[in-house]
This record gives sequence, structure tokens and C-alpha cells, in this order.
Amino acid sequence: MNTDNLPRRIYSGAYRTPHCQGIAVDLAKGYIYYSFTTMLVKTDLAGRFVGSVKGLTGHLGCIAFHPESGRVYGSLEYKNDVIGRGIARMLGTDQPVSDRFYVAMFDVDRITEPDMEAGGIMRASFLRAVTEDYLADVRLGDGRVVKHRFGCSGIDGCAAAPDFGEPAESKNWIFVAYGIYSDISRDDNDHQIILKYDPERLWEVSEPLDQACPHTTGPDAPDSRYFVYTGNTTYGVQNLEYDPATRKFFLCVYPGKKPGFKNPPLFLADAAAKPHKGLLRGVVPPTEGELLSLDAHGTDGVDFPHGSTGIAALGDGYFYISHEGAGPDGQYTEVRLWRLKDGKFELPA
Repeated sequence: MNTDNLPRRIYSGAYRTPHCQGIAVDLAKGYIYYSFTTMLVKTDLAGRFVGSVKGLTGHLGCIAFHPESGRVYGSLEYKNDVIGRGIARMLGTDQPVSDRFYVAMFDVDRITEPDMEAGGIMRASFLRAVTEDYLADVRLGDGRVVKHRFGCSGIDGCAAAPDFGEPAESKNWIFVAYGIYSDISRDDNDHQIILKYDPERLWEVSEPLDQACPHTTGPDAPDSRYFVYTGNTTYGVQNLEYDPATRKFFLCVYPGKKPGFKNPPLFLADAAAKPHKGLLRGVVPPTEGELLSLDAHGTDGVDFPHGSTGIAALGDGYFYISHEGAGPDGQYTEVRLWRLKDGKFELPA
């Protein structure tokens, strides 16, 4: 890759929203997209504003550019918890919040001006599996009955990538990672959970989203459900990204708090390794799942402090990574170009 013409820094602009949740990059057309929780922003690679989609009353999290369709996919959640109620307060609405989870799909070529309504640009596909896990009551090994199967707090991470164990040139699926509540008293919440969906099927079983009456149109089940043992984290995978150069999935998290784990901010899953059947640690009754393999770092992970608010692999070991901030005009991010060399991130000259 010739990186000479790639900007080393891209400023998103400032917005009166919550902080940046994720970024997605279309190098071929020269655009970068930013999720600011309740809006999607589009700029060119020089940081010139192109347009935005406003008015999302849920939590738009990590986003991913899907090269075959040209769409941006992202996690979108509506829930009646501290996060959902905080968004409602910020937007000044008393609209009741339903606990529902979606993959949002944006026809980003139509984003051409500020503050566009989502209706003509975004479709959403309801994720029944996530919603059921979020709402579930489960009995732990100590007899307690608690909410949220596997500690599910919803969804956040989102990536477009070939399936685990498949050749690098295979089709790009959409992967969505669970959020996981931080809870050191449970043993069933030590896996990150990643669902795989066919992107065209998601589009086929989707509708525009009436946020006053959210629909339940979506796939009956994911194409695959994967588990990767990391130890409990704080709100699960914040950003999920596939790097074709290393054939690894980057799981950017807010570090966990459980004693006995290193609790790093970044785990690396081996995309070249096929999933294998195995028992889920800490889950009662004994339950099998499709297990993913971490790379050689294992549960020690990588001590790299950036990526939880946006990471996009560009190829050949280069990444755009979000460095979020806030000022008098609102929240912003400065996206910086990083290079992964000999297993360590560095800022190229």
C-alpha cells in the first residue's frame, strides 16, 4: 500500500452528542464515517464535512464498511437501562424505551447534506437472539437467579470480514459482538460473544425504523454464534475490527475488573483458526459452544490504550484509530494513522 497520500490526522468536527463510538473507512471513494451515538457523520479523508444522519434515539455503536455492498453497518440498541435513559435525557424525550437490538444499515451514498433524516437512508434488522439473551433470567451455579444470559448488555462491536478459518479472499460477513456487563460475582460472563450474519440476508429482512414503534423484522437466528474466552470486561467489545494483514480480529474493550485476569484493553482473535466445539467455562448447566482461538498473547492481551472509540484496518499493517476528545463545541475525534510493526503500534513518519 502506498501510504504517502494518506492523511496522518483527520478531524471529525465537533458535535453536541455523546462521544465517538466507532469509525469506518472507504478508501476507494475517499470517505470516512463516524458514529457519534445518536448520529452518523460523513467526511472526506481531508476532514471536509459531507453530510450527517441525525435523530437516532438509540445507541449507534461500532460501525463497519462492507465493501461488496458499499453500505455501512453498525450496532444499534434501544434499552431501558442507564445508557438508554441517559440518551433519552440528552435528547429531551420522555418516549418509552423498548429493549430491542438491531443491525443498522446505511445507504451512505445518499448522505450528502447535514442533519438528514434516517428514514430514507437507514434500514434496520432486528436481532432476536441478542434481545432474548438480554431479557433472559438465568440461574447461576450458586443458585442465584440473575438477569442477562452470559451477562449480555446488548451489542456494540461490528465488523465486515471473512468467516473464521476460511480463506482470506472469502466473502465478507457481518459480525456483531455482545456488550457484556461488568460483574465480578458471576462466572458465566467471561466469554466475548460474536454473532455472524449474511449481509444481504440482513438487508432483505429489514425495514426502515420507526423509533416510536420499533419493528421486530429480522433473521430468526444468526448464521453462527462464537465464543472467545477473555475474562469479563466492562461492557464487552466496544470495537471489533478485522485486519487482513495479520488475519486477526481486534477486540477493543474497556478493561475488566475480575481478579485473576490481566484485564487488558485489547485482545486479538485468530481469524485463520477454525472454531471448535467446547464447553463454555463457568456456564451452568454445562453448555457447549463454538469456541474461537486467541493469538499468542492469549488472555494477557495487548496493552494498547486506543481503539475502543474507533479502529479501521486499511491493509498492509496500517490503521486509522480514533483519539476522542471534547471541547466547547462538543464531542469530536481526531483519527490518526498508525502502523502495526513487529507486533507493536507506532505512528509512522
